[in-house]
Amino acid sequence: MILDYGSGNLRSAERAVRRVGADVEVTADPHAALDADGLVVPGVGAFAACMEGLLAVGGEKIIGTRLAGGRPVLGICVGMQILFERGVEHDVAADGVGEWPGTVERLHADVLPHMGWNTVRAPEDSGLFAGLPADTRFYFVHSYAVRRWELESGLPGRQPRVTWAHHGEDFVAAAENGPLWATQFHPEKSGDAGAHLLENWLRTL
Repeated sequence: MILDYGSGNLRSAERAVRRVGADVEVTADPHAALDADGLVVPGVGAFAACMEGLLAVGGEKIIGTRLAGGRPVLGICVGMQILFERGVEHDVAADGVGEWPGTVERLHADVLPHMGWNTVRAPEDSGLFAGLPADTRFYFVHSYAVRRWELESGLPGRQPRVTWAHHGEDFVAAAENGPLWATQFHPEKSGDAGAHLLENWLRTL
């Protein structure tokens, strides 16, 4: 299920998930979003605007309820960023969903946005990147990111797995923490590599 809260490449995400064999719909219905085997939360644009749209459909409650019940959620791009405590854009701070501690900030890089293909450094035990070579490239479009991972530990047997990338400085490219997974890059724009990653996520449903 793709959560429609007025932000994100909804149809691109829908096509990408359907491409790897999933039965997928786009919905703003909270009951459908809660009942789905897996929920994708996309997002593009400004952090504050995405949060405004998410709150308007009760998306933060949907995400929280799903995670409390161990139901998988996948955040993409700004859909990942809003999972953190807050975002700061143009010196204006906005609260996020707060599932993870941390702040989304402007990257320190000579060229922004960070647009194009880049490699990532995933943990060896990553489920998200399982079966993908270390030099696999994914497609990024962003100027803001989480520059410091602040969650030290997770539930027993569910230690967070954090994947990093570099553009001017290191930033969080993906994270896996129990039923909550997320990517800063766009799997739906990352060709076969993105399709493989989505297949890995679907296997957890």
